[in-house]
Amino acid sequence: MDGVLVSEGRPIPGADAFVAALRAAGRPFLVLTNNSIWTARDLAARLQSMGLHILEDEIWTSALATATFLADQRPGGSAYVVGEAGLTSALHDAGFVLTDTDPDYVVLGETRTYSFEAITKAIRLVGAGARFIATNPDPTGPSPEGPLPACGAVAELIATATRRRPYVIGKPNPMMFRYAMNMIGAHSETTTMVGDRMDTDVISGMEAGLRTVLVLSGVTQADEVDAFPYRPSLVRGSVAELLDLV
Repeated sequence: MDGVLVSEGRPIPGADAFVAALRAAGRPFLVLTNNSIWTARDLAARLQSMGLHILEDEIWTSALATATFLADQRPGGSAYVVGEAGLTSALHDAGFVLTDTDPDYVVLGETRTYSFEAITKAIRLVGAGARFIATNPDPTGPSPEGPLPACGAVAELIATATRRRPYVIGKPNPMMFRYAMNMIGAHSETTTMVGDRMDTDVISGMEAGLRTVLVLSGVTQADEVDAFPYRPSLVRGSVAELLDLV
């Protein structure tokens, strides 16, 4: 989503035409994000307010992928969650009980205000044997004032304190793409990933067996591509340059 369709709260030029072209061609698609703060409904409303007509069931977040994974692993399990509504709602809907008493999992997601008390509780529960899950590895997130510590940075804090590494569900774990393809009945041979980051989007798309398109409208810049030991299938300036490929 960010860096491909929107940037700093505004649609990227050509994003609306790209979405319209997908619909006109009958191409099923999902908009993916590693951010677990908001629900898919919240994000759909945000995108629609920018003129991008994306439906709630066309959005796939790391929170939804995490809830799907945990429901597969331990149906009806329990979790202590450090995160916001996007994550807690997804886990509730997946049948999980949210508790700080002997949970099966400690699940760390994004929040705009990480609480020292909540992190301390997470450290103690992981130390006592709870399995450690993180929604995504991003170390920082954006804000108008500058970078904020994000899930990846806090996960490192907990991991250092407990000597227990988290299992990370979001990109670059290709599982997030495999779940997404299942959602729309897609196959890797006929699916393309469009992303703005070599270190999360392109590598996870490649490892999921997808054709990968890097757009230069977000994080990774053109002079950085050759620094990576893998390459995308295609590099374009933005989604505005992909209309003829839809």
